[in-house]
Amino acid sequence: MKKREKICPETVTCSVDYAFKRIGGKYKGRILWYLHEHEILRYGELRRTLPDITTKMLTQSLRELELDGLISRKVYQEVPPKVEYALTEIGKELIPFISYLKEWGDKQIARSNELISSTGQLIKKK
Repeated sequence: MKKREKICPETVTCSVDYAFKRIGGKYKGRILWYLHEHEILRYGELRRTLPDITTKMLTQSLRELELDGLISRKVYQEVPPKVEYALTEIGKELIPFISYLKEWGDKQIARSNELISSTGQLIKKK
């Protein structure tokens, strides 16, 4: 008997895929988390908070998050230009899930550190 495979098509019918396309990647989750912690951040503040991100990637990530309705961008007409970013209500709905992922990550880091301190070396699990 042949096993039936579950297929996640390219369309929006796969909700897990849909969600990870919105918040996946190296920086989007971190951007959302920092906006949660600080409520409002300017571009330069985000840049300092994420020192490993390039200008191009930060700009692209912010645009995508804004297009997906997860963050808002407020431009002040002044010199020098001032732009502020904040979570939208939809973006705020993600915070409990990101918080849970953070807690899980904290536990895994602690376990990894325990292994390193007890053995003196990092043991990779397969």
